[in-house]
Amino acid sequence: MNVLILTPDRVGSTLLQRYLTVIMQEYDYKKPVINLHELTNGLELKYSLKFDQNILTKPAKNQWGYYQSLAEVADLLDQADHYKTSRLALYHIVNRKDTLSDQLSFYEYLNKNFYIISARRNNLFEHALSWCIVAASKHLNVYSPEEKTAVFQRIYQNGITVNSEVFVTYLGRYFNYIQWVNDHFNVNSVFNYESDLKNLDHFASTLDIFPTSTPPKSWKEIHGISWDQWNACHYLTSAKHQAFTYSMPQLESDNKELLPLNKETQYEIERIHSGALSTQSIEFLEKHTDLYQITNNKINQMVNEDIMVTPVPIKLQTLAEKAMIVKNFKQIVDVFNQWCIKHNIPMTTSESDLANSAMQELTQLYNTIYDTR
Repeated sequence: MNVLILTPDRVGSTLLQRYLTVIMQEYDYKKPVINLHELTNGLELKYSLKFDQNILTKPAKNQWGYYQSLAEVADLLDQADHYKTSRLALYHIVNRKDTLSDQLSFYEYLNKNFYIISARRNNLFEHALSWCIVAASKHLNVYSPEEKTAVFQRIYQNGITVNSEVFVTYLGRYFNYIQWVNDHFNVNSVFNYESDLKNLDHFASTLDIFPTSTPPKSWKEIHGISWDQWNACHYLTSAKHQAFTYSMPQLESDNKELLPLNKETQYEIERIHSGALSTQSIEFLEKHTDLYQITNNKINQMVNEDIMVTPVPIKLQTLAEKAMIVKNFKQIVDVFNQWCIKHNIPMTTSESDLANSAMQELTQLYNTIYDTR
C-alpha cells in the first residue's frame, strides 16, 4: 500500500510518516515498504542488498533539489517495485513553479496510486508560531539530542521576536494549503495534530493501509514499549542533554505573565516543565531506557538500510516553551485575533485559552511520566 501525507508542515507529518513506516515493516505486504519523505525535491533508484532489488531513495542531502520534472518523479515511482510512504508539501509545489498542466497530471497519478492523508491543525496560532521559530532556527526537524542542543541553544538563551507580517503570512499559507487539498486530492483520511497525536496507535488502526488478514498492531505490541512512553523518552533524553549543556528557559522568568494562570495551574505547569530534570523523569528514563534504545537501534538500522530517510524526529517545543521563547508573545496573540476578525474566521483565542492548551499538552506528558500502572 502506497501512503501519501499532504502537509503544510508543522503539523506532525514527518513524525506520522516515520511512525507508519516503522509499523508497516511488521506486516507481510509481499513487497518492501520504503519511506521517501518529500517526493518533489529529489529521488533516485539504487540497488538494495537487503531486498536484492532496486529501490527508490533520497540522494545525498546536498543533492536535494528541483531538478526532476513531476513527470519524471511519477515515472520513478512507477519503476520502483515496492510500496512507498511519503509526503507532498504545498510549499515545495509553489517553489518548483511547475505548469498547472504538469501539476494536475501529477495529482492525478497520486490520486490513483496512493492512500492519501491530509495532515492538519486546529490551533493555527501555534502552527504559525512554529513556522516563525523554524525561520529563526533554520531547521524543520531535529533527530538527536546533540542536534537539538546545537540548533536551539542560542534561541533558548536569547529568545526571538516574531515579525507580525511574517506571522500573518504563515496563517494565510495554511488556508492556501486547505484549498489546494480540497481542489486537487481524493483524501482518504485526515490527521489532526491536536486530537490524533494523543492516540497515534488508534489513528493508525483506522487507516485502510494494512493487509486485511492481519489485525492492526500497536507500537507496544511490536516494541514492548508504548508509543507514548517511547516518545516521552525521545523528548526527555533531548531535554536532559540540554540541561547538561545550558540552562533551560524557566517559567518563573520575566515571561511568566505571558500565560495568565492562577497560582495552582502555574505551579502545575512549572512542575511538569521541570520534569525533564525531576526525580520522576529520571526514574521514568531509567525504567524505559533499555526498550527505548533497542527500538532506537531498530529505527537507526532502517535508516542505514534506506528504509527511512531519517529517524523519528524529536519534539521541539511545547506550547509553554514557545511562550517563553517568543519575547513578543502577547503582541502576536493580538495580531492573530485581529487577523481572524478581519477575515471573518472564528478562531480567535486568548492567553487564557492558550494557557489551557499548554496545560493539556503538558498534562499528557506528565501522565505518561508519572503513570505507575
